Amino acid sequence: MRNPRRLGLPAVFATTALVLSSCGVFGGGGSDLKIGLVTDVGTLDDANFNQFSWEGAKSGAEAVGAAEPQSVVTTASADYQKNIQSFIDQDYDIIVTVGFALGNDTTIAAKENPEINFIGVDQGICVDEEGDPDATFTCAGDAATLLPNYQGLVFKEQQPGYLAGIVAASISESGHIAAVGGTAVVPAVVNYIAGYANGAASVNPDIEVEVQYVSEAPDAAAFNDPAGGKAFAEQLLQQQSDVDVMFQVAGKTGNGVLEAACDAGIHGIGVDVDQHLSLPEATCIVTSAEKKLTKAVSDAIQRIADEEDAGGTILLDATTDSVGLAPFADMADLISEETQTAIDDAFEAMKSGELDPCDGPAACFGA
Repeated sequence: MRNPRRLGLPAVFATTALVLSSCGVFGGGGSDLKIGLVTDVGTLDDANFNQFSWEGAKSGAEAVGAAEPQSVVTTASADYQKNIQSFIDQDYDIIVTVGFALGNDTTIAAKENPEINFIGVDQGICVDEEGDPDATFTCAGDAATLLPNYQGLVFKEQQPGYLAGIVAASISESGHIAAVGGTAVVPAVVNYIAGYANGAASVNPDIEVEVQYVSEAPDAAAFNDPAGGKAFAEQLLQQQSDVDVMFQVAGKTGNGVLEAACDAGIHGIGVDVDQHLSLPEATCIVTSAEKKLTKAVSDAIQRIADEEDAGGTILLDATTDSVGLAPFADMADLISEETQTAIDDAFEAMKSGELDPCDGPAACFGA
């Protein structure tokens, strides 16, 4: 499999409120598009989902010649609508919202403001015949027709999760590995872990996969509490002392999970981005199950600027080179030729449709 392109980490402006662009310098295109980004609960510099989506917004703005975007950092889920509205009130042209939990509020805003383009990261758009959020998940409405101004970017998390599972089972000496998720109510979290378990089983049918979730809700405890994540993982390791590989799917909370793994002298696997780069202090990271978030957001902005965008859910996966494993870096010696071949073969089989990473002992969300 081709190694995913490493993501750079330019300096990010830490903020708890609206971040103003510093100078408004335009690039070569001279676009006057105003771009804003609303984070999920957490911080802009979370070294994970919010940060790399923000890097994508900046990259996209630069590519189309627009001024540097502004951002609003969400500190409580009750503020999603208010934070989106802050950009609407300022006549922004493109509003990027980050995370599954913002989907309902983004859908409502997109319907009420058809002149504004919305990009929802990790948001599969489910609407009824009127274009309103469908709480029944029947999804009877055609989102592409009803909300042509709203791109919902979703990834097949089970695909990179499956590859990470191959790695975990291949390097485990005890045959007991673990995954810690933020919450089971977010499809992306469940799908990562289902793929992980099924990928591991493809290597070792007798592998034991310990799965635990930090919180019942998509709250700060689930995704924005490194100290809590570390304590949670430490307790798991006390109870399951032979676990020797741990996969985190919990955002910034998961950074604490990786810290606990490193302190325990076992292997860690990161999520969403190349955490060898984003969390260099966690020296036990073997690889990361990666979504190319920066590329996805940047591409979506460029589609709008080029008037080539279309509404609806946009699925990003192996066929679009939007998922994969991060480079093994310092841990390359752990990966045997046999393991690399298994990874390569699985990636190509998922790309061709011959391999379904949800086919195995673990069920994907909604299955």
